[in-house]
Amino acid sequence: MTNNDAAVETAGSSRAGGSKQQPKLEITEKVRVLCLHGYRQNGDAFKNKLGSFRKFANKYAEFVFITAPHVAAALESAGEPVPEQRSWWANKEDGSFKGTNKGGPAFGFQESLRCVEEAWRTQGPFQGLLGFSQGACFVGLICGLAKKKLTSIRPEFAVLSSGFLSGSLVHMSAYEEAISIPTLHIYGQTDEIIPKEMSESLAAHFKNAERLEHSGGHYFPATAQQKQTFINFFQDRLQEYLEHQELQQSGNASFVDSGAEDDNDAEVAAMTAELDESSD
Repeated sequence: MTNNDAAVETAGSSRAGGSKQQPKLEITEKVRVLCLHGYRQNGDAFKNKLGSFRKFANKYAEFVFITAPHVAAALESAGEPVPEQRSWWANKEDGSFKGTNKGGPAFGFQESLRCVEEAWRTQGPFQGLLGFSQGACFVGLICGLAKKKLTSIRPEFAVLSSGFLSGSLVHMSAYEEAISIPTLHIYGQTDEIIPKEMSESLAAHFKNAERLEHSGGHYFPATAQQKQTFINFFQDRLQEYLEHQELQQSGNASFVDSGAEDDNDAEVAAMTAELDESSD
Protein backbone atom coordinates (compact mmCIF):
# COMPACT_ATOMS: atom_id res chain seq x y z
CA MET A 1 0.00 0.00 0.00
CA THR A 2 1.34 3.48 -0.90
CA ASN A 3 1.43 6.44 1.50
CA ASN A 4 -1.45 7.97 -0.44
CA ASP A 5 -3.58 4.84 -0.01
CA ALA A 6 -2.72 4.72 3.68
CA ALA A 7 -3.67 8.36 4.11
CA VAL A 8 -7.06 7.93 2.48
CA GLU A 9 -7.72 4.69 4.35
CA THR A 10 -6.75 6.38 7.64
CA ALA A 11 -9.21 9.20 6.97
CA GLY A 12 -11.93 6.70 6.11
CA SER A 13 -11.22 4.69 9.27
CA SER A 14 -11.47 7.81 11.41
CA ARG A 15 -14.82 8.61 9.82
CA ALA A 16 -16.20 5.15 10.51
CA GLY A 17 -14.46 4.40 13.80
CA GLY A 18 -15.21 7.48 15.85
CA SER A 19 -12.63 9.15 18.09
CA LYS A 20 -9.78 6.63 17.81
CA GLN A 21 -6.55 8.48 17.09
CA GLN A 22 -4.90 7.66 13.77
CA PRO A 23 -1.49 8.76 12.48
CA LYS A 24 -1.72 11.66 10.04
CA LEU A 25 -0.05 11.05 6.69
CA GLU A 26 0.39 13.71 4.05
CA ILE A 27 -1.64 13.20 0.88
CA THR A 28 0.56 14.15 -2.05
CA GLU A 29 -1.93 13.45 -4.86
CA LYS A 30 -5.36 14.89 -5.59
CA VAL A 31 -8.12 14.33 -8.10
CA ARG A 32 -8.43 17.24 -10.53
CA VAL A 33 -11.83 18.74 -11.32
CA LEU A 34 -12.82 21.00 -14.22
CA CYS A 35 -15.47 23.51 -13.09
CA LEU A 36 -18.24 25.11 -15.19
CA HIS A 37 -19.97 28.25 -13.92
CA GLY A 38 -23.61 29.22 -14.14
CA TYR A 39 -25.43 31.58 -16.53
CA ARG A 40 -24.23 35.20 -16.26
CA GLN A 41 -21.19 34.12 -14.24
CA ASN A 42 -17.58 33.55 -15.32
CA GLY A 43 -14.73 31.35 -14.14
CA ASP A 44 -13.21 33.87 -11.73
CA ALA A 45 -16.53 34.81 -10.15
CA PHE A 46 -17.47 31.15 -9.68
CA LYS A 47 -14.08 30.39 -8.15
CA ASN A 48 -14.56 33.18 -5.62
CA LYS A 49 -18.06 31.99 -4.72
CA LEU A 50 -16.72 28.48 -4.06
CA GLY A 51 -13.99 29.61 -1.66
CA SER A 52 -15.39 27.78 1.38
CA PHE A 53 -16.23 24.68 -0.64
CA ARG A 54 -12.71 24.51 -2.06
CA LYS A 55 -11.29 24.87 1.43
CA PHE A 56 -13.34 21.87 2.62
CA ALA A 57 -12.26 19.65 -0.28
CA ASN A 58 -8.76 21.04 -0.85
CA LYS A 59 -7.03 18.10 0.80
CA TYR A 60 -8.45 15.70 -1.77
CA ALA A 61 -9.20 17.73 -4.91
CA GLU A 62 -7.81 20.50 -7.10
CA PHE A 63 -10.33 22.70 -8.93
CA VAL A 64 -9.72 24.42 -12.26
CA PHE A 65 -12.21 27.09 -13.45
CA ILE A 66 -12.83 28.11 -17.05
CA THR A 67 -15.08 30.75 -18.63
CA ALA A 68 -17.78 30.20 -21.25
CA PRO A 69 -17.00 31.58 -24.73
CA HIS A 70 -20.27 33.53 -25.16
CA VAL A 71 -21.28 36.88 -23.64
CA ALA A 72 -24.78 36.60 -22.18
CA ALA A 73 -27.56 38.63 -23.75
CA ALA A 74 -28.35 41.99 -22.16
CA LEU A 75 -30.79 41.87 -19.27
CA GLU A 76 -32.95 44.52 -20.90
CA SER A 77 -33.80 44.84 -24.57
CA ALA A 78 -32.33 48.33 -24.76
CA GLY A 79 -29.36 47.51 -22.57
CA GLU A 80 -25.80 46.54 -23.43
CA PRO A 81 -24.34 43.08 -22.75
CA VAL A 82 -21.86 42.90 -19.87
CA PRO A 83 -18.62 41.18 -20.98
CA GLU A 84 -18.13 39.54 -17.58
CA GLN A 85 -21.55 37.85 -17.77
CA ARG A 86 -21.10 34.65 -19.76
CA SER A 87 -23.26 31.89 -21.19
CA TRP A 88 -22.54 28.35 -22.36
CA TRP A 89 -25.42 28.48 -24.87
CA ALA A 90 -28.74 30.23 -25.54
CA ASN A 91 -32.07 28.43 -25.64
CA LYS A 92 -34.38 31.30 -26.59
CA GLU A 93 -34.74 33.04 -29.94
CA ASP A 94 -33.66 36.37 -28.45
CA GLY A 95 -30.26 34.87 -27.57
CA SER A 96 -30.91 34.54 -23.85
CA PHE A 97 -31.13 31.45 -21.67
CA LYS A 98 -33.66 30.16 -19.16
CA GLY A 99 -33.42 26.78 -17.46
CA THR A 100 -37.18 26.16 -17.55
CA ASN A 101 -37.46 26.79 -21.30
CA LYS A 102 -38.62 23.72 -23.23
CA GLY A 103 -38.28 22.81 -26.89
CA GLY A 104 -36.01 25.71 -27.76
CA PRO A 105 -32.69 25.92 -29.63
CA ALA A 106 -29.15 25.54 -28.31
CA PHE A 107 -27.32 28.43 -29.95
CA GLY A 108 -23.55 28.24 -29.36
CA PHE A 109 -23.56 24.85 -27.67
CA GLN A 110 -21.07 23.18 -30.02
CA GLU A 111 -18.58 26.01 -29.61
CA SER A 112 -18.83 25.69 -25.84
CA LEU A 113 -18.40 21.92 -26.02
CA ARG A 114 -15.22 22.42 -28.06
CA CYS A 115 -14.05 24.95 -25.47
CA VAL A 116 -14.49 22.44 -22.61
CA GLU A 117 -12.92 19.64 -24.65
CA GLU A 118 -9.90 21.86 -25.30
CA ALA A 119 -9.56 22.70 -21.59
CA TRP A 120 -9.92 19.02 -20.69
CA ARG A 121 -7.12 18.18 -23.12
CA THR A 122 -4.70 21.06 -22.52
CA GLN A 123 -5.16 21.82 -18.82
CA GLY A 124 -5.61 18.21 -17.70
CA PRO A 125 -5.42 15.50 -16.82
CA PHE A 126 -8.77 15.75 -15.04
CA GLN A 127 -10.80 13.06 -13.33
CA GLY A 128 -14.03 14.93 -12.62
CA LEU A 129 -16.44 17.70 -13.62
CA LEU A 130 -18.29 20.20 -11.43
CA GLY A 131 -21.02 22.58 -12.52
CA PHE A 132 -23.55 25.04 -11.13
CA SER A 133 -26.96 25.78 -12.70
CA GLN A 134 -26.41 26.07 -16.49
CA GLY A 135 -22.92 24.67 -15.85
CA ALA A 136 -24.47 21.69 -14.03
CA CYS A 137 -26.87 21.15 -16.94
CA PHE A 138 -23.82 21.21 -19.21
CA VAL A 139 -22.02 18.67 -17.00
CA GLY A 140 -25.04 16.37 -17.24
CA LEU A 141 -25.01 16.67 -21.04
CA ILE A 142 -21.27 15.98 -21.20
CA CYS A 143 -21.72 12.86 -19.08
CA GLY A 144 -24.44 11.66 -21.47
CA LEU A 145 -22.32 12.42 -24.53
CA ALA A 146 -19.33 10.65 -22.95
CA LYS A 147 -21.50 7.58 -22.33
CA LYS A 148 -22.30 7.51 -26.07
CA LYS A 149 -18.65 8.33 -26.97
CA LEU A 150 -19.71 11.56 -28.67
CA THR A 151 -17.11 13.70 -26.89
CA SER A 152 -13.44 13.29 -26.04
CA ILE A 153 -14.17 14.13 -22.39
CA ARG A 154 -14.27 11.07 -20.11
CA PRO A 155 -15.33 12.11 -16.58
CA GLU A 156 -14.92 9.55 -13.81
CA PHE A 157 -17.28 11.47 -11.48
CA ALA A 158 -19.28 14.70 -11.36
CA VAL A 159 -20.76 17.26 -8.96
CA LEU A 160 -23.93 18.99 -10.14
CA SER A 161 -25.37 21.88 -8.12
CA SER A 162 -28.80 23.30 -9.04
CA GLY A 163 -28.67 21.16 -12.17
CA PHE A 164 -31.49 20.30 -14.54
CA LEU A 165 -32.26 18.52 -17.80
CA SER A 166 -31.83 20.65 -20.90
CA GLY A 167 -35.10 21.34 -22.66
CA SER A 168 -33.45 21.90 -26.04
CA LEU A 169 -34.58 19.32 -28.59
CA VAL A 170 -31.05 18.73 -29.90
CA HIS A 171 -30.00 17.55 -26.43
CA MET A 172 -32.63 14.85 -25.95
CA SER A 173 -30.38 12.04 -27.21
CA ALA A 174 -27.84 12.75 -24.43
CA TYR A 175 -30.34 11.41 -21.90
CA GLU A 176 -31.12 8.12 -23.65
CA GLU A 177 -28.80 6.00 -21.49
CA ALA A 178 -28.46 5.93 -17.71
CA ILE A 179 -25.04 7.04 -16.49
CA SER A 180 -23.12 4.97 -13.97
CA ILE A 181 -20.29 7.25 -12.78
CA PRO A 182 -20.52 8.49 -9.14
CA THR A 183 -22.26 11.85 -8.87
CA LEU A 184 -23.20 14.32 -6.14
CA HIS A 185 -26.37 16.33 -6.81
CA ILE A 186 -26.90 19.47 -4.72
CA TYR A 187 -30.11 21.50 -4.73
CA GLY A 188 -32.18 23.85 -2.57
CA GLN A 189 -35.67 23.31 -1.21
CA THR A 190 -36.63 26.94 -1.91
CA ASP A 191 -34.86 27.40 -5.25
CA GLU A 192 -37.25 29.46 -7.42
CA ILE A 193 -34.98 29.58 -10.48
CA ILE A 194 -34.39 25.83 -10.75
CA PRO A 195 -37.00 24.11 -8.55
CA LYS A 196 -35.68 21.06 -6.73
CA GLU A 197 -37.94 18.78 -8.81
CA MET A 198 -35.89 19.73 -11.88
CA SER A 199 -32.65 18.80 -10.12
CA GLU A 200 -34.19 15.53 -8.94
CA SER A 201 -35.18 14.71 -12.54
CA LEU A 202 -31.55 15.16 -13.59
CA ALA A 203 -30.31 12.99 -10.69
CA ALA A 204 -32.69 10.23 -11.77
CA HIS A 205 -30.59 9.74 -14.93
CA PHE A 206 -27.58 8.69 -12.85
CA LYS A 207 -27.34 5.19 -11.37
CA ASN A 208 -24.81 6.07 -8.66
CA ALA A 209 -26.23 9.40 -7.50
CA GLU A 210 -25.83 10.90 -4.04
CA ARG A 211 -28.18 13.78 -3.18
CA LEU A 212 -27.52 16.74 -0.90
CA GLU A 213 -30.64 18.84 -0.32
CA HIS A 214 -30.31 22.14 1.55
CA SER A 215 -32.92 24.54 2.88
CA GLY A 216 -31.86 27.49 0.74
CA GLY A 217 -32.37 28.72 -2.79
CA HIS A 218 -30.34 29.04 -5.99
CA TYR A 219 -26.76 28.91 -4.78
CA PHE A 220 -23.94 26.47 -4.11
CA PRO A 221 -24.07 25.81 -0.34
CA ALA A 222 -20.76 25.51 1.52
CA THR A 223 -21.42 25.78 5.23
CA ALA A 224 -20.32 23.52 8.07
CA GLN A 225 -23.59 21.62 7.59
CA GLN A 226 -22.49 20.38 4.15
CA LYS A 227 -18.76 20.10 4.93
CA GLN A 228 -18.63 16.40 5.76
CA THR A 229 -20.65 15.41 2.68
CA PHE A 230 -18.14 17.20 0.47
CA ILE A 231 -15.15 15.70 2.31
CA ASN A 232 -16.59 12.19 2.14
CA PHE A 233 -17.41 12.45 -1.57
CA PHE A 234 -13.96 13.67 -2.63
CA GLN A 235 -12.17 11.37 -0.22
CA ASP A 236 -13.93 8.42 -1.86
CA ARG A 237 -13.11 9.72 -5.35
CA LEU A 238 -9.43 10.10 -4.42
CA GLN A 239 -9.31 6.60 -3.00
CA GLU A 240 -10.84 5.20 -6.19
CA TYR A 241 -8.34 7.17 -8.27
CA LEU A 242 -5.35 5.92 -6.26
CA GLU A 243 -6.59 2.34 -6.38
CA HIS A 244 -6.98 2.65 -10.15
CA GLN A 245 -3.44 4.01 -10.42
CA GLU A 246 -2.10 1.13 -8.33
CA LEU A 247 -3.95 -1.42 -10.45
CA GLN A 248 -2.51 0.10 -13.61
CA GLN A 249 1.00 -0.09 -12.19
CA SER A 250 0.42 -3.68 -11.09
CA GLY A 251 -0.92 -4.52 -14.55
CA ASN A 252 2.14 -3.05 -16.24
CA ALA A 253 4.43 -4.96 -13.86
CA SER A 254 2.57 -8.20 -14.56
CA PHE A 255 2.88 -7.63 -18.28
CA VAL A 256 6.65 -7.12 -17.99
CA ASP A 257 7.03 -10.18 -15.79
CA SER A 258 4.98 -12.27 -18.19
CA GLY A 259 7.15 -11.18 -21.08
CA ALA A 260 10.28 -12.03 -19.14
CA GLU A 261 8.89 -15.47 -18.38
CA ASP A 262 8.17 -16.00 -22.08
CA ASP A 263 11.74 -15.01 -22.92
CA ASN A 264 13.06 -17.45 -20.32
CA ASP A 265 10.87 -20.23 -21.73
CA ALA A 266 12.20 -19.50 -25.22
CA GLU A 267 15.78 -19.67 -24.00
CA VAL A 268 15.12 -22.97 -22.22
CA ALA A 269 13.49 -24.40 -25.36
CA ALA A 270 16.47 -23.34 -27.51
CA MET A 271 18.92 -24.90 -25.08
CA THR A 272 16.92 -28.12 -25.03
CA ALA A 273 16.90 -28.22 -28.84
CA GLU A 274 20.69 -27.78 -28.90
CA LEU A 275 21.11 -30.62 -26.41
CA ASP A 276 18.82 -32.83 -28.48
CA GLU A 277 20.88 -32.09 -31.60
CA SER A 278 24.12 -32.87 -29.75
CA SER A 279 22.75 -36.18 -28.52
CA ASP A 280 21.85 -37.15 -32.10
